[in-house]
Amino acid sequence: MGKAPEEEHPVIAFGWAANDTTGVLSPFKFSRRVTEDEDVRFKILYCGICHTDLHSVKNDWGFSTYPIVPGHEVVGVVTEVGSKVQKYKVGDRVGACGIIGACHTCENCENNLENYCLRMIQTYNNVNYDGTMTYGGYSDHMVANERYIVRIPDNLPLDVAAPLLCAGITTYSPLRYYGLDKPGMKVGVVGLGGLGHVAVKFAKAFGAIVTVISTSPSKKQEAIEVLGADSFLVSSNPEEMQAAMGTSDGIIDTVSAVHALVSLLFLLKSHGKIIIVGGPEKPLELPVFPLIMGRKMVAGSCVGGMKETQEMIDFASKNNITPQIEVIPMDYVNIAMERLAKGDVKYRFVLDVGNTLQAASS
Repeated sequence: MGKAPEEEHPVIAFGWAANDTTGVLSPFKFSRRVTEDEDVRFKILYCGICHTDLHSVKNDWGFSTYPIVPGHEVVGVVTEVGSKVQKYKVGDRVGACGIIGACHTCENCENNLENYCLRMIQTYNNVNYDGTMTYGGYSDHMVANERYIVRIPDNLPLDVAAPLLCAGITTYSPLRYYGLDKPGMKVGVVGLGGLGHVAVKFAKAFGAIVTVISTSPSKKQEAIEVLGADSFLVSSNPEEMQAAMGTSDGIIDTVSAVHALVSLLFLLKSHGKIIIVGGPEKPLELPVFPLIMGRKMVAGSCVGGMKETQEMIDFASKNNITPQIEVIPMDYVNIAMERLAKGDVKYRFVLDVGNTLQAASS
């Protein structure tokens, strides 16, 4: 049965957008497509603020297209489903991550790795299959093919579930893929921010022995007593770093600023690996000799496919893995971005979209 003529018009959406490289966000009205046969539309209740959002609104990476509505840690409740949707119904608790489309025919897609599809469509700052720009979760609702929707278990609060859709899968996936998910593995986590604190929680849930590596000695007590890390290294302390040489099976590097890799390479055992999941705006320097002396690896990882993202959410639910968040109203978003740039958040801002967006936009 076809849609009534009045339903063919795009649906008006409200959000906050950046219009230039200042990165300042302000209220913005735009259109979402109608709900197609395989689509799920949901009301957004919460959206996490990722460091990628900050880089994007300021065009730090050089490929931003304005206006940008950021947000790829998006959760809410289903309000409408297409006629061919099989997995979801109105009222379900769902989320969307950084991917809303891919080709479905390449080798990556066939192996549930839509995140590495060369034609992958990002949730915002990308061109959708219909030629329109994609807009993210700093908005009142979202629509996507059901393939790109994840189910949020009932025991996982929606506000803490939001950051798992980026910070969670970004750290869970490399721990799994690079074999650092085994009990007794010695895993380092560089940086104790939005990604790093979740990496500690996942690694501990896998049974790893976890060392946090940070430039901030003040974070030691919280890393160990609150997050459950086994030890703490101050990366600027040469004595501590020297004593820890050759002790790590792998290191998850979450830092989004330019930093040195050489001292981290010396922490690895032979055959150890550094997996970079942060996105510095400038290239990192990679010294060769510490790499080849020990057959060490520097690798990367970017979120995960949709199957793995659902697996991660279910694992977090079963193991009570919840990010530490600061819930904020929509009109606080620009201050939050400034604080994020300074590292002034423990550890993830989450926008209370459902309760504050309309008031902030009116």
